[in-house]
Amino acid sequence: MKGKVWKFGDDIDTDIIIPGRYLILRGEDELAQHAMEGLDPEFPKKVSKGDVIVAGKNFGCGSSREHAPVALKGAGISVVVAESFARIFYRNAINVGLPLLEAKDISKKVSEGDEVDIDMDKGILKDLNTSEEFEVKGLPEFMLEILNKGGLIPYLKENISQME
Repeated sequence: MKGKVWKFGDDIDTDIIIPGRYLILRGEDELAQHAMEGLDPEFPKKVSKGDVIVAGKNFGCGSSREHAPVALKGAGISVVVAESFARIFYRNAINVGLPLLEAKDISKKVSEGDEVDIDMDKGILKDLNTSEEFEVKGLPEFMLEILNKGGLIPYLKENISQME
């Protein structure tokens, strides 16, 4: 994965990712138009497909709404790399097919606008602006399988016969 970094701080909650007034929207494209609106109303217009969010601690805290990772994915975010994630957000993101990676102190190591290349197999994030490499915590094989299928529902549809 390769993309431009959009940087956010600690405790970015789901109301910041997608404000509650938009929960009536269901489509990924509709939700994407309001992603990160709480911090940057222009974010959906500025982000490009494949871009990366880098954040501090406790990204995705707050309510358990699945809309938040759906909005980010719809906006074109390919992966979120943070120091830590709220657990329910973490699972919701995997379920909708949005990869999340943890990396110690990553928000202090890369800058907004940097281009990064992430090798999920090797667990390496490379800042292409500085040539520095940082370790990211890999995902378990079963989560990678879910992500590779595009989320939990496509994964289950393909594998349901094997589970019976």
